[in-house]
Amino acid sequence: MRGFGSGDVRTEARGAWLFERIVTTGSVVLSTVGGSEAGTAAAHRYLSSPCADWQGILQAFAARTAQACAGRPIVAVQDTSEINFTPAAAGRHGLGPAGNGRNPGFFLHPVIAVDAEDEAVLGLVDAQLWTRAARQTAPRHRRPVEDKESQRWITGAAAAATALADTARSLIVVADQEGDIYSHFARRPAGSDLLVRARHDRPLVEGGSLQDKASWPVATTGTVEVPARPGVPARIAKVRLQAGPVEVVRPSGPGAREPASLRLHGVCVQELEPPVGVTPLCWRLLTTRAVPDAAAAQDMVRLYRLRWRIEEVFRALKRDGLGLDETQVRVPDKLFRLSALALGAAVRILQLVDARDGSRRPMQDVLDKAALPVVAELGRACEGSTDRLRNPHPVGNLSWLEWIVARHGGWNAHNSPPGPKVVARGWERFSAMLAGALLARDSLPSRP
Repeated sequence: MRGFGSGDVRTEARGAWLFERIVTTGSVVLSTVGGSEAGTAAAHRYLSSPCADWQGILQAFAARTAQACAGRPIVAVQDTSEINFTPAAAGRHGLGPAGNGRNPGFFLHPVIAVDAEDEAVLGLVDAQLWTRAARQTAPRHRRPVEDKESQRWITGAAAAATALADTARSLIVVADQEGDIYSHFARRPAGSDLLVRARHDRPLVEGGSLQDKASWPVATTGTVEVPARPGVPARIAKVRLQAGPVEVVRPSGPGAREPASLRLHGVCVQELEPPVGVTPLCWRLLTTRAVPDAAAAQDMVRLYRLRWRIEEVFRALKRDGLGLDETQVRVPDKLFRLSALALGAAVRILQLVDARDGSRRPMQDVLDKAALPVVAELGRACEGSTDRLRNPHPVGNLSWLEWIVARHGGWNAHNSPPGPKVVARGWERFSAMLAGALLARDSLPSRP
């Protein structure tokens, strides 16, 4: 994948190899990823190379994602997570304090693309990585948004529009309550919309505030799938939906260059019959996209719910998956390069897991189209004579590829789907065979 080495062929190849090894091993422990003393040394050389930088790695992922998003309605989800190391993790230099103000750590803010129709994760669009200064800064209310970490939401939306607005059929950028920033709405990039869960009870031009709004012209009922959380099982919530236009007033403070007010649309989601002992669902959503009727209000709720896909990426990235928060890499430059690769790997792993359930997405989400004939040959080699041992998926889509990968991992094609370990083992074997077959094909002399 180009972008892993600033044009240096050897560095590009080593970066692509390292990325595939992170995916197949499900780890960012370099001794595990390398597989041998020589492999571990190669991983360290790449992460230390002046020809590799984390921004270039992210650009390589973004280029593939833009191809996958072409002609599709896209939800670009952005959110922030921290990588927090324990105080016992000695020898870490150049990292600022994590969220608790004590432990060393850094922050990452990815943007991922999700297909608005089939809800498939299409790829990584962008990410910001930074450390927090240990020194005290001026109070938040005295600083413009450009001098706050809040700027990340505006930057993330701009990156999504730059990468996808010209190729996607439509683009809406989704954020949780931390993204409820007046400047975020005021600086919405052309060719995109915003959908943000409200955090502030904003005053309205007509008087009153957002939470006081009672005369919504759109009202209906529906259901919302609420994902499981620690100690709380998943459930289907019956909700009342209300929606209508609002005009919010610019807050006081250093933001006078923003418009004095903004015309938005609000959607209020209130759970009607929550389980005993469970806090009822209550979302107030603000969007730049029109919500003229009940169907549009329900669609806004569905699109906002896709924000949970980035939570799955974070789980795959940290202790429940690759273990980035337990890495022994200590130097910030190397750590950021490893983090960029790990973000791309977490997305790839999620795509492969999704494919077990019959994804209709094309294989090109994870492999180049030019590899299709060779993949087909490898797939035919692992099929059998019975229907159960034949690939049931359309040639060239992601589920078709995942079936082939799982067979290389030892899956017997019974009714139960292959697990993550089988998929990881299969990807390791399959990718090695694919690389060898492509190399042999490209080395053959051309016919006269």
